[in-house]
Amino acid sequence: MHQVHVQQIECLITLAEELHFGRTAERLGLSQSRVSQLIATLEARVGARLVARTSRRVALTRAGAQFVKDVRPAYLGLLRTFDRARDRAMRGALEELRIGFTGMVYAEIIATFRTLHAQHGVSVHTHDVPLGSPFTAVLDGELDAVIAELPVHERELTIGFRFAAQDQFVVVSTDHPLADREAVDQEDLAQFDLLHRIGDAPDYWKAARTPSMTPAGVPILSTAGITTIQQGITLAASGHHAMLACRPLIEHYARTGLRTLPVRGLEATSQLGLVWRTDQTNPTLLTLAGLLELARPAITSLDAPASHQG
Repeated sequence: MHQVHVQQIECLITLAEELHFGRTAERLGLSQSRVSQLIATLEARVGARLVARTSRRVALTRAGAQFVKDVRPAYLGLLRTFDRARDRAMRGALEELRIGFTGMVYAEIIATFRTLHAQHGVSVHTHDVPLGSPFTAVLDGELDAVIAELPVHERELTIGFRFAAQDQFVVVSTDHPLADREAVDQEDLAQFDLLHRIGDAPDYWKAARTPSMTPAGVPILSTAGITTIQQGITLAASGHHAMLACRPLIEHYARTGLRTLPVRGLEATSQLGLVWRTDQTNPTLLTLAGLLELARPAITSLDAPASHQG
């Protein structure tokens, strides 16, 4: 296959507009001999005369006119693509975001992603993130951001948006000795074998998900780990373990054979955040954070999970 260079196409299109080799050379910042060379090379590639040149005038041949007509839209589209890429590079913006989630994506958040696409032309692709490793893919540059449980203390990470805080519940089997209670206190957690998250998340983050002792210093048992919420629900239903979870999660994974008990003292202690790498902050992520802020009334309850779209 013969190779055609963009400069040859640009030269022919400019010559078709000017019909003068001198003016074409001036517009392109080339010598007239270079313009002649580019046109001759293109004609050789195409296998037809494209330009008819005499001492009095320059004109396109019928083949040349048809070639320009056919190639001009693609050439102009290529220029627009370069312009958009240059503009994005100057602004540091992106046309696509890779967002991670641990477990599920809420319908209200998906609606914000659609707004981002409609208003700013940015597509969002969602990805599953391991339950116990919420930040690794972001730190490794595999994802642009993650919507994960807080807290986040790493200086390398920025919390761009904080979602509404949620109460925490303990999920247990209906035959657990405390299952008939309306609620439990933090000290009662010592009577459960709480499930912990398996992964490379920081210790402080894991402790926030599964405390190791009560406020009074009584140890809390945790003999089993989980890698998914569904696994945790299944183990809790077995009657041997319990799991701490926020209301949206337990409503999404509700099933018979389980009781969800509010934990007094852990009201509004579970919170999600939009988190990205500090050195990768860019206008697109800031725009998403701004749209989430505008949509805050709709996403305050976070009570309508949706399927992943990415």
